[in-house]
Amino acid sequence: MIKIDNNLYITIAIKLVVALIGLLIMTRLLGKKEISQLTAFDFVSSLMLSELVGNTIYDPEVHLSHLVFALVVWTLLALGLEKFIASMPWLSRYAAGTPDLVIRDGVIDFKAMKRNNLDFAQLGMLLRENNVFSLREVAYALFETNGSISVLRQKDPDSLSGDAKAQQTKVCLPESIIENGSINEDALRRLGRDAQWLQQLLQLSGIAHHERVLYAEWSDDSGLFYQLK
Repeated sequence: MIKIDNNLYITIAIKLVVALIGLLIMTRLLGKKEISQLTAFDFVSSLMLSELVGNTIYDPEVHLSHLVFALVVWTLLALGLEKFIASMPWLSRYAAGTPDLVIRDGVIDFKAMKRNNLDFAQLGMLLRENNVFSLREVAYALFETNGSISVLRQKDPDSLSGDAKAQQTKVCLPESIIENGSINEDALRRLGRDAQWLQQLLQLSGIAHHERVLYAEWSDDSGLFYQLK
């Protein structure tokens, strides 16, 4: 006759409740509102947590205090790393990645597509998710780090026909050039500008040092938009 250990079932149930509460608290602390906001680090973190929780719940030799300790330590590590990366924008761009332009000035960048392992079927699907059913509607398309795509539409797509490279787009893509006092060198390269141009631009606005700027963006048709710290 099989002997049922009620204490083991109670222990598993308690561990499950504690794990659920711990994961919810961790998610709230890290500020994730949607699954689509998960970065590569978040995905790895979720895998680690699943292994951590799965291996401790059904092991009778692992006490509840061990599970709580592991969840607390992992939460502190993940939260500390995110805060550290957020305080250094240049490091954040390398750790979390940056969006990649797959369509620029209405022209498909096939090298960028290959760089991101995108084929035309996937590109079409992502565009349709943005209610875009024709490439002539797209001025710029950015492949985001979470696998989604963001689209800036042409102002008058019906006027475009023929060779895409011969068209003159009337839409300018704003670029974030300063984030928390740190210059975004990648954005400057995409604009065809350099740090010297940026310093002169800031001086014209009465700003002596870029470290004073919390956020700044540039658009060729709208100019500079910024906010000081």
